[in-house]
Amino acid sequence: MTFFKTAFQYIAAISLLFISVASYANPPKEIFWEDLIPKNHVQIDTQAQANHEGSDQNWVQPDLDAPVVKALDGQSVSLPGFVVPLEGDSEVITEFLLVPYFGACIHVPPPPPNQIVHVTIKGGVPIDSLYDAIVVTGIISTETWSGEIAQVGYTMKAVGVAPFEL
Repeated sequence: MTFFKTAFQYIAAISLLFISVASYANPPKEIFWEDLIPKNHVQIDTQAQANHEGSDQNWVQPDLDAPVVKALDGQSVSLPGFVVPLEGDSEVITEFLLVPYFGACIHVPPPPPNQIVHVTIKGGVPIDSLYDAIVVTGIISTETWSGEIAQVGYTMKAVGVAPFEL
């Protein structure tokens, strides 16, 4: 019985080593918001167009037909952005929108769907300040999501969140 237990532990340790080496050999691809827009698509910049001094009628409506980059589907990526919390408690959030600029979806019209990522993270993550940019790492998908405040072109199963550093 001890031989099998030791052999199993040995195999488990070797497997873990190979998984660690494989994940180190293929670190997440660092992407930025422009990488979420197909190369030949011309898109309206809703942040630049928003008029904070006028009524809602002065705001540019997002391009709801904004296409996604299909080649990103299933890729391990890291993307910086700002949090719009959706689910969680006072300690951690488990679901949020990642957006390219602070206040998107809250104080101004939402960005186009290909500029919003719906993120879920198992176990949640503490977010100290919504004013601070973060970097989310995980597997991105071109699966859409729709909520009360935005339509989303990408989803991500996050495995890590860190403060954004220049």
